[in-house]
Amino acid sequence: MSTAQQVPDILSPEFAANPYPAYRTMRDSAPLIRHEATQSWIVSRYEDVERVFKDRGGQFTTENYDWQIEPVHGRTILQLSGREHAVRRALVAPAFRGADLQERFLPVIERNSRELIDAFRHTGRADLVADYATRFPVNVIADMLGLDKDDHDRFHGWYTSVIAFLGNLSGDQEVAAAGARTRTEFAEYMFPIIRERRENPGDDLLSTLCAAEVDGVRMSDEDIKAFCSLLLAAGGETTDKAIAGIFANLLAHPEQLAAVREDRSLIPRAFAETLRYTPPVHMIMRQTATDVTLSGGTIPAGATVTCLIGAANRDEARYRDPDRFDIMRDDLTTTTAFSAAADHLAFALGRHFCVGALLAKAEVETGVGQLLDALPDLRTQEGFEVVERGVFTRGPQSLPVRFTPVA
Repeated sequence: MSTAQQVPDILSPEFAANPYPAYRTMRDSAPLIRHEATQSWIVSRYEDVERVFKDRGGQFTTENYDWQIEPVHGRTILQLSGREHAVRRALVAPAFRGADLQERFLPVIERNSRELIDAFRHTGRADLVADYATRFPVNVIADMLGLDKDDHDRFHGWYTSVIAFLGNLSGDQEVAAAGARTRTEFAEYMFPIIRERRENPGDDLLSTLCAAEVDGVRMSDEDIKAFCSLLLAAGGETTDKAIAGIFANLLAHPEQLAAVREDRSLIPRAFAETLRYTPPVHMIMRQTATDVTLSGGTIPAGATVTCLIGAANRDEARYRDPDRFDIMRDDLTTTTAFSAAADHLAFALGRHFCVGALLAKAEVETGVGQLLDALPDLRTQEGFEVVERGVFTRGPQSLPVRFTPVA
């Protein structure tokens, strides 16, 4: 086991500015670090993070979410295990795959993307983060749930507060208090709407959740509110950063941008490689149920494990030339990249694999395609350098671009 003194601390400004050199040092010489400030054990190698996520022996739990997310969301599907988890997942999963996704929600995705692009396509300039990426997934989820998109600013404020709470590794009391307020405010907003949908169901996702039943089990108002809170935060923050990341990466590699513009079937490749190269979520935690031996030593039972996705996804033991962005790489399988068989770790793996992965894929394919159609000769604003922000989640803070206006 190594100490955190050998590498930049994950709470340090140096790490926040650019974690990738620290990730390499961790993988090479400190694959297991006891981190006192967060009271957790940090793992960084692909083989170790993959093992934690797949958890074939029941050695890892999601009990860390009891303190990490329940204070802001309420009790969610992420905290459940066994049959309880399987039933709850069966209640919510159908909306995010297959016919429901294609027939009910793809038109919602297409419409919301088009509305945002129409606001700036004639101007010749935009910030792809502020004008598009931060708004698109939240608008889609609000629309899917049948919520009022005029409340977008409230949704965005809530999910920003939630993500700050999840990434509050230093224990900032103001961030914690804002997260607690968000839980109360979101509950006060959602409960009347949930009760109304139970009385007068529509064809939206919220009505579907109110009516869903598996083996005689239905979701309570609290269950539904917690899932909607999780959906807004997880679906908003991650897809937001993924879309910004795809364009940041493609704009930095003009030949790959040209290839995607020419052949839109390459968009899933660009998305998968972005998830590997610059994942929206850099850290996911688990808790040990038993003593577990990983690279570098043994973690005791009952300990929190911080899995560094951003480090594992650039492990040279798993990927060739991992610090190079390459949508054509042959050691990343695009056909499985959005399923529990993925060979990157951005959506986690195993039974807690991201339930919204196919929704994210549909949003990204639609959004990237429509943006490329609407923005000819897309280029970064002259003199601008992309700056990533965030430690727990991470992505471009802004992405000002220029293009030829199209009516």
